[in-house]
Amino acid sequence: MITTESLAARLRDLDDIGIGPEGALRLAWTDEDEATRAWFERQAAGAGLRVQRDPAGNLWACPLAGPPWWGIGSHLDSVRGGGRFDGPLGVACAFEIAADAEAPVAVVSFADEEGARFNTPTFGSKALAGRLDLPAVLSRRDDAGVSLSDAMRAAGVEPDRIGDAPLWLDKLAGFIEVHIDQTTELASAREPVGLVTSLAARTRLEVLLGGRADHAGTTPRGERRDALATAARLIVGAEDLAGEDPSMTVTTSRILAKPNAPTTIAAEVRLWIDARAPGGFASIDAWRSRLDDLVSDLGTRTGVEIEVSVASRSDAREFSPALRSALARASESVIGRPAPAVVCFAGHDAGVLAERVPAAMLLVRNETGVSHSPEEDVDLADAAVAARVVQRALSESGRMW
Repeated sequence: MITTESLAARLRDLDDIGIGPEGALRLAWTDEDEATRAWFERQAAGAGLRVQRDPAGNLWACPLAGPPWWGIGSHLDSVRGGGRFDGPLGVACAFEIAADAEAPVAVVSFADEEGARFNTPTFGSKALAGRLDLPAVLSRRDDAGVSLSDAMRAAGVEPDRIGDAPLWLDKLAGFIEVHIDQTTELASAREPVGLVTSLAARTRLEVLLGGRADHAGTTPRGERRDALATAARLIVGAEDLAGEDPSMTVTTSRILAKPNAPTTIAAEVRLWIDARAPGGFASIDAWRSRLDDLVSDLGTRTGVEIEVSVASRSDAREFSPALRSALARASESVIGRPAPAVVCFAGHDAGVLAERVPAAMLLVRNETGVSHSPEEDVDLADAAVAARVVQRALSESGRMW
């Protein structure tokens, strides 16, 4: 039986990898990433599974029986200063399920889900779905100037073979992801798990503002081309342009300034703006149109050149109704009632795969709602419930699919 203790034992061995006072730091294609791969291989060996790596660098712990398999998993990389559970919780649950599953189960850990190093969110699952703009993506560089293609080669993955990754999807009958809730919705409802009906539409814009470096004390305000002051107006304006729509979120998630000196007017600012809304792109596209008007106005008023490009864009994604129904029935058996339905505003690998294979997600209650932070926490008893729900659904898979 899947228990709190068995999950804790699996996760404990990850605590020495990339965990510091400021949280988790396990960026893709790094030494920390390689260390989590070794953890994955140990877990697979203990569950009697054989490890394979697909052309995009995703890790698969495969059963001895031939495909198709049920895929279960998440990711092991993190954001900068992340928490212990975002991603690894789902992989640990997957190994618990696979270790005692009646149906053949493959555990999958997706490469570079967070995209924190090269701004490539859900990289591994998008590669499987054939949704990567490969020439552009592979040329992206990290803060040290290293290209994604070079980083992959250093990690033992040949970027020229990524185009073969979609062939691996034929191995899956479907995919299920268990993930920490990144809101207080389940906590407020006093429910241990939630069943995700769909993911919200998401877009991430990269904005480059070019001004002119000058002396902070001697340059009159009317003669300045201040990239940072203009960026501040754009950041506030972007959020205000969401208007009265409470379902839409707009976040400036990262900002870099040059020369970043205390007595110098900023010559260049690069920032990223994240916008999300349920149901599709109608709200986001209307917001983007208003944002373009603001950009034009700011450029005229400040003399700062502003370039806006789309860094990533993900459609709203509905999960498999049949698979959701199966999980709802399984949750009724495990906890006495169907798990509540929720809409998730975060991006996830399961949402990417849902375009190509039957997919579903369960969220695990998070009392504070804090995520992408060292303060992130979850009760592993709730996670064990989620894993048992998936296990129950798969045990009845022969009758349901």
